[in-house]
Amino acid sequence: MGLCLVQSRALLGLEAPAVTVEVHLTNGLPSFTLVGLAEVEVKEARERVRSAIQNSGLEFPHNKRITVNLAPADLPKDSGRFDLPIALGILAASGQIDTERLAGHEFAGELSLSGALRPVRGALAMSLALHTLQVRTRLVLPPGSAEEAALVPDAQVFCAQHLLDVVQQFLPLSEGAAEPADGWSQLATTTLPATAHYADLADVKGQAAAKRALEIAAAGGHSLLLVGPPGSGKSMLAQRFAGLLPPMTVDEALQSAAIASLGGCFALERWATRPTCSPHHTASAVALVGGGSPPRPGEISLAHFGVLFLDELHIR
Repeated sequence: MGLCLVQSRALLGLEAPAVTVEVHLTNGLPSFTLVGLAEVEVKEARERVRSAIQNSGLEFPHNKRITVNLAPADLPKDSGRFDLPIALGILAASGQIDTERLAGHEFAGELSLSGALRPVRGALAMSLALHTLQVRTRLVLPPGSAEEAALVPDAQVFCAQHLLDVVQQFLPLSEGAAEPADGWSQLATTTLPATAHYADLADVKGQAAAKRALEIAAAGGHSLLLVGPPGSGKSMLAQRFAGLLPPMTVDEALQSAAIASLGGCFALERWATRPTCSPHHTASAVALVGGGSPPRPGEISLAHFGVLFLDELHIR
C-alpha cells in the first residue's frame, strides 16, 4: 500500500537535526502505531492528527494499519511539532495529496482538533540551523513560528494557518493549480531595525560616578560590581546598561533570539535588542545554567550578548 516520506526537524539544544517522518499504510487490523523514540506529547499526536483530519473534511483511513516512524530512531523527539508532517504523510500515503510535491519542503506545527495550526518552540533555531548548514529548503510553519524563522537571512518561509491551507498547496496536479489561500503566505526576510529601544540612562538623576563607571565598562566589555545601600539606584542603573552597548550584529541578534526561542520567551518586538536578565537571588542552579528534560536554557544563556544582572549578590 502507500508509503510517504515527509521532512521535519527535531530540537537538540541550538541544533535542529533532520527527522524523516515515514508513514506506511497497509491492509490489516486497523491501528495507528507511532515509533521512533517519541516522548509522550509526540505519541499523543495520534489523537490530534485523527481529529484534525476528520474535522477538516478530509478522509482518515480508518480501515488501514498505519505505521509512523520518526527517523533516526535513536534521536529523542518532543513537543507537538511533528503533528503537521504526520498528518501530511497520512494524506499523501492515502493519495489525497501529491507525495512528489512535498519534496523540497520541511514542515513543523502542532495541530488543534479543528485543524488549525499552533506555534511551536524553537522555530528560529530550526531556521538558523538550516542557514548554518547551507541547506536550501522551504519551511512551512504556523503563525507565530513563521515570523521567527523569517528573521534568518535568505530563509524561504511559508506561513499556514490551517491544515487545509497546506493541503491545498500540495494537491495532485491533475486537480489543477492551487488557488491562492487566505491562510497561506510567503514571508519576507526581516531586516535589523535601524535603532533598538532601551531604557535611557538620562532617566537617572545624579550618580555621575556610577554613570561614568557604566560607560567605561560598556566601552571595554568589562564586568561591573555596584555596591550601595537600598534605594540608591543600583537596579535602575543596571537595567540601563544594555543601552550603552554597541548595536547587535546580525549573527549576534540571531544567536540571542534563537536561545530565547528555545526558552519560549522570544518576542518579535525585542528583535536585535540586547537582553537584560535579572534572576532572583534565590534562583536554583538549574534556573541559572539551564537543564531539564528536554534541556532548556537558563538565565545565563538567555543573557547571551546582553546583560546578566545578579541582584543581592553575596560574596564570601
